Amino acid sequence: MKKLIALLLVALSTSAVYAADDCAARAAEKKLAGAAKNSFMKKCQADAAAAPGNAECAARAKEKKLAGAAKNSFMKKCVADAAAAK
Repeated sequence: MKKLIALLLVALSTSAVYAADDCAARAAEKKLAGAAKNSFMKKCQADAAAAPGNAECAARAKEKKLAGAAKNSFMKKCVADAAAAK
């Protein structure tokens, strides 16, 4: 439990940096370059900024090693819960 709290505090303090790093990693996974990469990065960072709990939720999803539909479902619920908590 203490690790989770510490992880969330770190995620909150570095959410913008994490979002940029996460977006860059995802762009590299997709092997994007040039205009496609720029467009992807802009949308990815905007999405990360728009959702209040997105960075924390992404970190938790990554920790749980979720992918595909399971990750999408988890992210949707996690972000909704984070928004409701504020």
